Amino acid sequence: MAIRNSAPLASYIDLLLDAVCAVDKQGRFVFVSAACERVFGYTPDELVGQQMIDLVHPADRQRTLDAARDIMAGEPKLNFENRYVRKDGRVVHILWSARWSEVDQLRIAVARDITDRKQAESRQAALYAISEAAHAAEDLLALFKRIHLIIGEWLPALNFSVALYDEHCAQLNFPYHIDDHEPQPEQPGTVTGRLCAEVMRTGLPILLTPDQAVPPAGFEGLTAEQTSRCWLGVPLNSQNGTIGALIVKSVPGGERYTEQDKELLQFVCAQVATAIERKQLHARLQRMAQYDQLTQLPNRELLRERLKDSLTVAKEESGRMALLYVDLDRFKQVNDTHGHAVGDMMLQAVANRLKGCVRETDTVSRIGGDEFVVLLHSIHSAEDADRVAAKIRQVLAQPLRLDGHSLNIHTSIGVARYPDHGTEEKQLFRHADEAMYSAKREHHLRLV
Repeated sequence: MAIRNSAPLASYIDLLLDAVCAVDKQGRFVFVSAACERVFGYTPDELVGQQMIDLVHPADRQRTLDAARDIMAGEPKLNFENRYVRKDGRVVHILWSARWSEVDQLRIAVARDITDRKQAESRQAALYAISEAAHAAEDLLALFKRIHLIIGEWLPALNFSVALYDEHCAQLNFPYHIDDHEPQPEQPGTVTGRLCAEVMRTGLPILLTPDQAVPPAGFEGLTAEQTSRCWLGVPLNSQNGTIGALIVKSVPGGERYTEQDKELLQFVCAQVATAIERKQLHARLQRMAQYDQLTQLPNRELLRERLKDSLTVAKEESGRMALLYVDLDRFKQVNDTHGHAVGDMMLQAVANRLKGCVRETDTVSRIGGDEFVVLLHSIHSAEDADRVAAKIRQVLAQPLRLDGHSLNIHTSIGVARYPDHGTEEKQLFRHADEAMYSAKREHHLRLV
């Protein structure tokens, strides 16, 4: 026996978790199911009669209109994705299946909210991308550039800043900053600087949007106009605490940031903080392996690397370069008489004076206790090296006052020039070393 179904079809449709709607040829909603309110935030009465395209995210409107034309031409669409803006301003990702009813002259569509899935995919993609960037980037600047590109793929981020807290000088610095209005965020009173400081102070994210009901204290003026910029600041939190902040800023009247953006950026920044600390640790270890810890000068290993490069250039260009071996005479007496602390201060002072005697392109290195080597990467004539050696003797001979003691520095310098004294690393080192000991013997004989 046939069972007559007298219940209205709409009563069954309202039981569906997916939203069902019908749109006329003019693009207006003529029917929506109850699930539309859960998905879009509007009641059925608010939606019926409204233009469908007005709810679509601005960035997705054109391709949504293109898809609507295809559907009305008789081409059904399955699994079409776009974004809508809810009544509360949040962005939702929608998966549509739709077809055209010629009889009813309506587009009939079923919409599924896939926002959670898309957010999970975005988080996973961001995690992989940042992890990859952390391993591929040569340094922090390259890492920040890559992170800027990654974040810019899902968030308006033309204005992008990374602030890190420098424990040595107890202040924020900005190793990466792109901004169309505030080029120097370190200057007092900048919004970027104040926002970073507040995020660092609280360890909490800050979202500033136009017409915000209760903006954070001190930032009220930033959200007064409908066309005001959006700001989103998120702390870079690690196991060691808050190490910095990441700031993005929209263009005036542009797309607004949402609570979803804030949540996703928080997730991303947790990975960014880990990547930054990993890069910083790698840089510290690399520096420890290449620089003398007392004077912060290149050590023997880094000197050898630079010498090889300098020799290669000199051979290719038929140029000249030189090594100056600088030894401090009677340095042991300074340690024995005044203590190792004063001796260390003397070595640091010598390092600074040596750097002041050469060009920035040259290398001053410490290769042992009281032994320094100056690498002149490119000289025009043999006399250039001798002039630098004479300048070093004159500068180092000036009395040095350390910890209440007036000290005189006596030096012996050996010079080796390429190609006059050798064309290979070992030859040049040997000649400079022998020349230095010869100068030391002559100085000793004069004293006797």
